[in-house]
Amino acid sequence: MGQRIVTGIIAGVAFIGLLVAGGWYYTGLLLLLSLIGYWEYVRLNGQVWIRLDVLVGFVAVLFIALPRMPFDWELPSFTTVAWVLMFILLCGTVFSKNRIQLEHVSVLFLGAIYVGAGFHYMALTRDLEHGIFWSALTFACIWASDAGAYFVGKAIGKTKLWPAISPNKTIEGALGGLVIAVIVGLIFAYSKPEWLGYGQAMLIGLTAAIAGQLGDLVQSAYKRFRNVKDSGNLLPGHGGILDRTDSWLIVFPLVHLLGLLT
Repeated sequence: MGQRIVTGIIAGVAFIGLLVAGGWYYTGLLLLLSLIGYWEYVRLNGQVWIRLDVLVGFVAVLFIALPRMPFDWELPSFTTVAWVLMFILLCGTVFSKNRIQLEHVSVLFLGAIYVGAGFHYMALTRDLEHGIFWSALTFACIWASDAGAYFVGKAIGKTKLWPAISPNKTIEGALGGLVIAVIVGLIFAYSKPEWLGYGQAMLIGLTAAIAGQLGDLVQSAYKRFRNVKDSGNLLPGHGGILDRTDSWLIVFPLVHLLGLLT
C-alpha cells in the first residue's frame, strides 16, 4: 500500500502538471501513454511487437490519438486511418501466407481503435475552450466514482456486482460511486455556473460513473480471459497504463459523443 501511495502521488503530480501546462506537453504525454498502452495490449495477446503488422498498429495508434498535426499540417480523418490500417493488416495475412492470421490482425485493429480513440478524446478535451476545466471535471468524476465505489463497497457492500469478472465489486459500491461522481459534478457546476449547468453536470457525473465502471469491468474481463492480473508493471503497486486508464478510455469518448462537454 505504501508503494502504491507513493507511486500514485508522484504520477498524479506529474500528470496534473502537464495537464495544466497543456499544448504539446500534455498531448505528448498522452501520445506516449497511448503507445505504452498499445504495447501492453499487444503483449497481453501474446504477440511480438517487432512484427510488421504490429508496428503498423503502433503508427495507427499515434495518428488516431493525435488531436491535431504539428506545423498546421492536415490531420487524416479517423475513417482514413482506420481504413488504411484495416487494408494493411488484411494484406499482411495474404503476404505472410496466413502465418499472420485473421484473428491476430482483428485483435490488433480493435486495440488500435480502443487505445487510440480514448487518448484522442482526452487530448481533444484539453484543447477545448476552458479545456482545463472540462478535463478536470471529467477526471474528477471518474476518480470520485472509483474512490466512492471502493470505500462504500468496503463499508457496506454485500451484494456482488459481477463476481465472475470482478469478485470484489459490489452493487452498493457501484451506486455509492455513482452518487459521489454526481456530487462532484454538481460542485464543478456550482464553481462555474456560467460554463456548466446543474443538469449537464449530473449527466456528466452519471456517464463518468456508469461508463467508467463498465470500462473497468471490460479490462477485468479481458485480463481474466488472458489469465493475467495486470496489463503491465510500469507503475509499482498500480500495474500498467491500461490498468490505470481503463475507465478514461471509455468515458472521454462517450462524453464527447453525447455532446456533454459544450
